[in-house]
Amino acid sequence: MPTAILSDTHNLLRPEALAAIQGCSLIIHAGDIGNPDILTQLAAIAPVHAVRGNNDVNSPWAQDLPDLLTFDLHGHPTLLVHNIADVPADLDPAISLVITGHSHKPLIERRDGRLYINPGSAGPRRFRLPVTLVLLEMDGASLEARLVSLLDPPA
Repeated sequence: MPTAILSDTHNLLRPEALAAIQGCSLIIHAGDIGNPDILTQLAAIAPVHAVRGNNDVNSPWAQDLPDLLTFDLHGHPTLLVHNIADVPADLDPAISLVITGHSHKPLIERRDGRLYINPGSAGPRRFRLPVTLVLLEMDGASLEARLVSLLDPPA
């Protein structure tokens, strides 16, 4: 079963996002959640790992969310942080997956033996950027990330 990765919902959990993540075994939210109801809705589908984003920091409901989270994802040591600028300079060399949000710009890129994923924004459209999330699947020992568009591109 895939893992869903989303970010920057900003108080909007689109029906298209909910439909896309049905059947996922884990949901990862890279911050700028907006309100605790988003996490409650996600947790009704699968377990959730989440960090708070810059827009969540001053919200009392988000005080227990970490700014940075490390965990094992199918044998891949993973770092989850909202802003890529907050990835530690002395990042543990064992980390093989880095998940960020913040920019609203989707990215799936392999660099220096690591997979970097920014799922883009699954919430309100920002400028002419796409509205997206990522589904992550195991392929043997490797991770395969697929960008999922939630809305048609802007005209």
